[in-house]
Amino acid sequence: MEINLNDFDYQLPTELIAQAPVEPRDEARLMVVNRSKHTWQNNVFKDLPKFLKPDDILLVNNSKVLPARLFGTKAMSGGKIEILLEHQIIEDEKQEQWRCLIGGTRPKIGTIIELSGKLKAEIIEEIGNGIFIVAFNLTRQAFWQEIYQLGQMPLPPYIKPDQAGLEKAVDDYQTVYADADRVGSVAAPTAGLHFTNELLEKIRNNGIEIIEATLHVGLGTFAPIRQEQLASGKLHEEIVEISADKINRLVAAKRNGQRIIAVGTTSVRILEGVVARFIDEPATDDWRAPINLFIYPGFEFKLLGGLVTNFHLPKSSLMMLVSAWGGTELMREAYQAAITERYRFFSYGDAMLII
Repeated sequence: MEINLNDFDYQLPTELIAQAPVEPRDEARLMVVNRSKHTWQNNVFKDLPKFLKPDDILLVNNSKVLPARLFGTKAMSGGKIEILLEHQIIEDEKQEQWRCLIGGTRPKIGTIIELSGKLKAEIIEEIGNGIFIVAFNLTRQAFWQEIYQLGQMPLPPYIKPDQAGLEKAVDDYQTVYADADRVGSVAAPTAGLHFTNELLEKIRNNGIEIIEATLHVGLGTFAPIRQEQLASGKLHEEIVEISADKINRLVAAKRNGQRIIAVGTTSVRILEGVVARFIDEPATDDWRAPINLFIYPGFEFKLLGGLVTNFHLPKSSLMMLVSAWGGTELMREAYQAAITERYRFFSYGDAMLII
């Protein structure tokens, strides 16, 4: 199937790009889209339980966003430089190596960057497209202490906070179920930002099981779709962690006729990119490996039963994924209705339930 990116384009008034979340989180608006009836209706996110069945399963991504933006100076020239951590490559007692995006003038291999009185970085390899492998002089606890003191949250480029908003983002740009032992995303799994602990409790009390898994969101989520990705059918790699027990539980639920509702496109990628591999043969080992699944119209969903998601950027891989699930024409109409109804868009914006 030939893909035309223009099928996933739309014109959004800039004032509808949300610059901060609503308070409380579950007061965001919720558009409920019915695929079979080709209809949508306006609701509030705290009313989500009304649209869930007692035996549904919610799959959520518990990855925690790390304060990935680091600012330093080149040891030799004193020039300023910014590093954006993407994901860890090596962590042991001797070294800490990360794959990083480095903006501005292309640094040379061997460049030493001073980030603080304690933390230094060395450029050791160039991958391409601004991506480098960087080695740090501190490891483990000492490394993380410096990162949490120095780093800033890597907010999307369309969010322009003042200093107070940037400081508040430390809490705002995390889901309430983000796991402190699952730090590794450079962007929040934003569909989950609408949940409060009280709403989660209400959902559980309605008999709905909530299963947590991990997909560490990488830099590719901000990148435009490249022609080679369309040609290969492969997206950027992102690391997934999910236990064998949870994989088998999700497969069994599907066999039992239960709906699996993915919270966010990252949870869809976990479900269809990892769990679906074990439909015919049970998982015996926990999964911790990257996936590069690219979901676009024509994709055959094997496990997904519903999707909670935000309103995404035009021509993005996320827009293509929701169009694959909801239907390109229906999504185009629903998005236009959301613009007319003045919904708030993107990471801090309102939500959609597609069932």
